[in-house]
Amino acid sequence: MIAIGSDHGGYKLKEEIKRYLEEKEIEVEDFGCENEERIDYPEIAKEVAKSVQTGKCEKAILICRSGIGMTIVANKFKGIRCANCESEEKAKFSRMHNDSNVLALGADYLTVNEAICILRMWLATSFEGGRHQERIDIINEIEAENMK
Repeated sequence: MIAIGSDHGGYKLKEEIKRYLEEKEIEVEDFGCENEERIDYPEIAKEVAKSVQTGKCEKAILICRSGIGMTIVANKFKGIRCANCESEEKAKFSRMHNDSNVLALGADYLTVNEAICILRMWLATSFEGGRHQERIDIINEIEAENMK
């Protein structure tokens, strides 16, 4: 299952991505928001990140105007590796090398088609492991030391 969430600035893109995932028969849990009325993005990012952290959802997508705020909040959670991607190549390497489990998108900088292409690449790419796993292990050690 994939969690998805946005603030008001990412609402329209979230709805398009959700529709795409449902058409592909990918199970989605929508954590909001429900319309374009102003909402504080940290609350949405928190719930989405927790859903991945606890294993309720395997991966997640967060959307705001830039993707930056959502990324910052999500990465406050132990075990979350959120990548703000604005290209297919960055999405590919965020999975291959960093084993990202949350994708952040900036609605003001992407068309619906671009966002879906980025998402497709992110979903289709597997973590390579090997030397990259060694780096993930270092990240996990840093989290253990600093996220108490």
